[in-house]
Amino acid sequence: MGNHVKKHSLVNVSEPNLFREMFPYHDIPKLVFESVSVPVNVPDNIWITDTTFRDGQQSRPPYTVEQIVDIFGLLHRLSGPKGIIRQTEFFLYSTKDKEAVKQCQAKGYEFPEITGWIRAVKSDFQLVKEMGLKETGILTSASDYHIYLKLKSDRKKAMESYLDIVKAALDIGIVPRCHLEDITRADFYGFVIPFVQELMELSASYKIPVKVRACDTMGYGVPYENTALPRSVPRLIHGLINDGGVQPHLLEWHGHNDFHKVLANAAAAWLYGCSAANGTILGFGERTGNPPIEALIFDYISIKGNTGIDTTIITDIAEYFTKKIGVVIPPNYPFVGSEFNVTRAGIHADGILKNEEIYNIFNTTKLLKRDIGIGVTDKSGSAGIAHWMNSYMGLQGKDLIDKNNPGVLRIKKWIDQEYENHRTTSISNEELIDLAKKYLPEYFKR
Repeated sequence: MGNHVKKHSLVNVSEPNLFREMFPYHDIPKLVFESVSVPVNVPDNIWITDTTFRDGQQSRPPYTVEQIVDIFGLLHRLSGPKGIIRQTEFFLYSTKDKEAVKQCQAKGYEFPEITGWIRAVKSDFQLVKEMGLKETGILTSASDYHIYLKLKSDRKKAMESYLDIVKAALDIGIVPRCHLEDITRADFYGFVIPFVQELMELSASYKIPVKVRACDTMGYGVPYENTALPRSVPRLIHGLINDGGVQPHLLEWHGHNDFHKVLANAAAAWLYGCSAANGTILGFGERTGNPPIEALIFDYISIKGNTGIDTTIITDIAEYFTKKIGVVIPPNYPFVGSEFNVTRAGIHADGILKNEEIYNIFNTTKLLKRDIGIGVTDKSGSAGIAHWMNSYMGLQGKDLIDKNNPGVLRIKKWIDQEYENHRTTSISNEELIDLAKKYLPEYFKR
């Protein structure tokens, strides 16, 4: 810990501080605002870490060993030449867990590095050693909700116990990654900062990195710098660095999506000084899930530029999950849903016919191997019908079907009649093909 950091002493209390002004429980959580903000401070290097095989398996049926190895390979491909997805963590307890680790290790990939996750129990370190891992996550719950109500302990005893476990890891040369569970309900200067300062002193003493993962376990974090601790992600990250003495490359953010802020919070962590953002493929994770890896990739590129990442692999990942695992992805799910770039509004379709950039988020054909689509309903108009026909038949240039084509207008009349007869579903691809055969036979034959 640097000399510029003020030493903070642990504040032990007889009764837990549950921040009832923010977390009334019988009402919606409240925001408290501060007048002074904290500065943006993007690290020189930021990256993604993955917890698909740990947190991601706490919300769905467990993956088979074969599926884990396949997904690990997809993560490696998506990581790109610079290893933007730097690490992935595994459970180590069951025979299946261990076999999956061994088969992934056999791939010989530099990225993502395989790390472990264990309880704060000394005997668990033997599992880490047996698997030949250099780093492991350790559960070190930070809030009084966990320390007092769950562990039935107090802050002093909890800190002593955690530090004892961390020393055990350092004694055998394993890099400990301390998971500060429920940090967004924790007493930041009464427990979190004193504990983190002790961790940094241990790191300096042993000359081994000690990592800190700030865990927004219940999704209470917000990305606003003018909200008060412990809910403000910018203030948490700023404080961990400037008051806790944690260097950005040793700091990681792990969030949950209970209040729909999981991606914004992860990006905020990057922007205010945290190097690592933790996520899962498709956002699968405990309850509402974690930051989706595929979304973090796009935010990373937005902040740092593309460093050789092939974003089309995101589509390969989605296809693997749907076809090989049987996952049902909501059609409107960003980047990977079957209809994420499909429009049904006639005015939008008309704009797309003129220039698809007007209503497409980016070149989805180039970046995701996904052509922009038009879903046909009574709201699509002749422009939407014409676009669907042009896309289906692969027509370009002078061969494009105009929205005023007589055949298109006949198809529109048929569709309008369907909805006048109280139809409520969109027109299927099969129906549109039959209509094309009937009213645009000359184009269809081409």
